[in-house]
Amino acid sequence: MTTTTTATPQPTLEQVLAGMTVSLNGTVPESVRLAATVMPDMVLRHAQDSGYAMPKQDGALSDETRTLIYLGIALATGSHACIDAMTNKAQAQHIEKTKILETFKIARFAEATRVLGNAETLLAKLALDD
Repeated sequence: MTTTTTATPQPTLEQVLAGMTVSLNGTVPESVRLAATVMPDMVLRHAQDSGYAMPKQDGALSDETRTLIYLGIALATGSHACIDAMTNKAQAQHIEKTKILETFKIARFAEATRVLGNAETLLAKLALDD
């Protein structure tokens, strides 16, 4: 018995950019816009990676949860383009302001915890002085 699989047609660059525009509340990050002109295959690959990381169907997390996680990571890593994009996406998804602000608080706390953890050697040496 032979099974035949049909390849799913890949979206065009224009379709990817149009989808991003809708998803990100009418905007496309400048880095993506520039990459589309000099390296369009990377933009297409990035869109594939997005679908892999955040599947539109059968994902374990809701779209809202994924957006808030992505926003929190962007805040913690200082990715201004991603902060802007995920804020736009959160607004397009009508995510409540209180949820966005709680995401900010969690990211801030995670960073404060990282600094506390990084201070272990400092704190241990100071504790020896007491």
